[in-house]
Amino acid sequence: MEEAKIVNPISPDKVTDRPGLLEYAHTAGGAVIRPEDKGKITGRAVTAMREQTDLQIAQLYKQMQLLAEQATAIRHRVEVSERIYSAHMSFEPIVGQTYYFYLRKNGTDVLSMVAPHEWGRKFPFERCVATVRMLADHTWDVTYHETPMSE
Repeated sequence: MEEAKIVNPISPDKVTDRPGLLEYAHTAGGAVIRPEDKGKITGRAVTAMREQTDLQIAQLYKQMQLLAEQATAIRHRVEVSERIYSAHMSFEPIVGQTYYFYLRKNGTDVLSMVAPHEWGRKFPFERCVATVRMLADHTWDVTYHETPMSE
C-alpha cells in the first residue's frame, strides 16, 4: 500500500506529515510561535544575575560589619579586663559574680564587692566607674556608670 500524498492547494511546498515541528502555527487556532530575541533573553538573564549577586554581596558586607563590631567589642573587653586586673582588689573574683569598679580620689582603681549604695554617707571613692561581672573566659561584662573607663 502506498502512502497517501498530502496536497496543499494554496502552497504545495508548505506540506508536512509532522506539523508539530513547523516554526509557525499550522492551524487557524494554533499558538503563535515567534522566534526568541536572543539579545533580550541574555539581557534579562544578566540583569537577574546582577541583582542576585548584588544581594549576596550586600549580605556578605553586613556579615563583615557584624564581625568587625564583634572583634572591636572583644578587644575592648580585653582592655577593660587588663585595667580591672591591674586595679587594687583584696579578694579573688569568682566567675559569674558582680563587682564594682571604683576610681579613688588619688586616681588609682579599686575592684570591690560593695555596691555604691551600700557605702552609706562615707563614700571613700571619687566615683563608681562601672558595675562588672566576671565571665567564664575571665574577661569582664561591663555596665558603665556616668563616663566610660577610657578616661
